[in-house]
Amino acid sequence: MTVYIVGDSTAATYTAEAAPQTGWGQVLAELIGTDVVNAATPGTSSKSFIELGLLDPILDRITAGDCLVVSFGHNDAKADDPARYTEPATTYPEHLSRYVDGARARGAGPVLVTPVERRHFDSSGVIVPSHGKYPAAMAELATGLGVPLIDLTAASTRLWNAEGPAGTKKYFLHVPAGRYPKYPDGIEDDTHFLDYGARAVARLVASSLNSQVRRT
Repeated sequence: MTVYIVGDSTAATYTAEAAPQTGWGQVLAELIGTDVVNAATPGTSSKSFIELGLLDPILDRITAGDCLVVSFGHNDAKADDPARYTEPATTYPEHLSRYVDGARARGAGPVLVTPVERRHFDSSGVIVPSHGKYPAAMAELATGLGVPLIDLTAASTRLWNAEGPAGTKKYFLHVPAGRYPKYPDGIEDDTHFLDYGARAVARLVASSLNSQVRRT
């Protein structure tokens, strides 16, 4: 069995030149004991991934018994970008359904993964949800289509709340100036991950994925 991942920059695989940025899909294979093809692409939404022609090569390769892990939401919310924006109640589930249908038509098992939460805390140190209605829309679709769901939004929120504002910095792309060539001035990015954070998120996915895959 091969696990195929489609998603955005939070899941993508990065080259050494992009160090230390790491996506959770980049390290997932180490945790689930099966082959992984990570097709997650930075900047994509459930809509633009299809319209850029990125889904078709996956569907050409995926076969019976494989698994298609689908995780979009960050870029679907970009209302100022019609190439990527989807509406949570309509076009978001419509596009997600194309991944589900494509996998099932080839005998593969789809798994929907809600978007990982960002590091946005309120003044009392509690995570502020950043994905609006998208996680609930994905969950509703999963129920309606009988598709396994990994609620990564909820799982990551629990982890970030447990760690708090200071403790979560080690997970995210926070680096000082002068340490990495790509970030000569440093960076404080509360969406993307260091290797440590990518592995923590991948563990959240893997803890559910092994059991979900057995059900598909």
